[in-house]
Amino acid sequence: MTKIDDVARLAGVSTATVSRALRGLPTVSAATRHRVLAAAEQLQYAVSPSASRLAGGRTATVAVIVPRITRWFFATVVEAVEETLHESGYDLLLYNLGGREHTRQRVLRTANLHKRVDAVMLVATPLRRAELAALTVLDLPGVTISSGSGVPGWPCVRIDDVAAARTATRHLLDLGHRRIAHISGDPDDELAFTTHLDRRRGYREALRSAGIEPDPSLDVESQFSIDGGEQATAELLARGEPPTAIFAACDEMAMGAMSAVRDAGLRVPQDVSVIGIDDHDLSRVLGLSTIAQPATEQGRLAARILLDPLGGRDLPPLGGQIVPRPRGTGPAEPSAAPVILPTRLVVRDSTAPPRAD
Repeated sequence: MTKIDDVARLAGVSTATVSRALRGLPTVSAATRHRVLAAAEQLQYAVSPSASRLAGGRTATVAVIVPRITRWFFATVVEAVEETLHESGYDLLLYNLGGREHTRQRVLRTANLHKRVDAVMLVATPLRRAELAALTVLDLPGVTISSGSGVPGWPCVRIDDVAAARTATRHLLDLGHRRIAHISGDPDDELAFTTHLDRRRGYREALRSAGIEPDPSLDVESQFSIDGGEQATAELLARGEPPTAIFAACDEMAMGAMSAVRDAGLRVPQDVSVIGIDDHDLSRVLGLSTIAQPATEQGRLAARILLDPLGGRDLPPLGGQIVPRPRGTGPAEPSAAPVILPTRLVVRDSTAPPRAD
């Protein structure tokens, strides 16, 4: 097996010069580079990508940390990030926390990321003080997606969750609903997931703007899943007079809500209208009204922002949007202003005016 020493001997240069020439660095003259390439070709020497990366002090790998990879939003974002990183020659190292606090501590409070990655991407992962300090010590570039903790010096790509929830609730109000329920995330979630807090705030703001004081009995918490939405809606319907409409904090919960409404002998939307947030792949099939958020675009845009300080290929921002371009290599500067992508109301068959009694 040919080694770099063999190439250096044939070309009459040092192994360091061979490494620089094969990596295309400008510190090697054209004549020397030609001699090295000719020797490498004659000996059929192939450069090891991993060895080349390590020689340059880079791993060409980005850590992406997500709360639960089984959720539609997280899976969609990760797929978009991986595709964008791959275009610039970077690999993705996925850390799926699986909703477990001890896993987050293992990933963020130790040297688990040290020398394994060139950058970090946090997807909807709030940080505690010790975890934020650990990331600061690593001094790596990074970016966050969706709500969570801000990291000094790291840009954030997200939607306006408060505004999205206001739009969903306002749609139900405009249809004539007044008894509108809300099913949302579990406050006892181990990872202290915060998206549901912003969406509850938007729900309440919309009601109060319409002169309706939010009724605590119409607000039920559960997991961000189909099962969670089904359980929350079953509990809601068991409390007495059912609502005429339900705003679910995500489409998966909304799908569970539709199932629970039908299991109770009621009809969607004739008896209970249902709306969610996401525009999940199945929402169109199920006729679910929703607030569409650009999950794929969030992943692509975050990856492109992250590639800038890494020296990745300069890809144009999506949709002509002006993108903050971070220049530092670590979280030493104040947090950049977030890049907020637009959402839109998608009306389907699951929402209608309340039934006239």
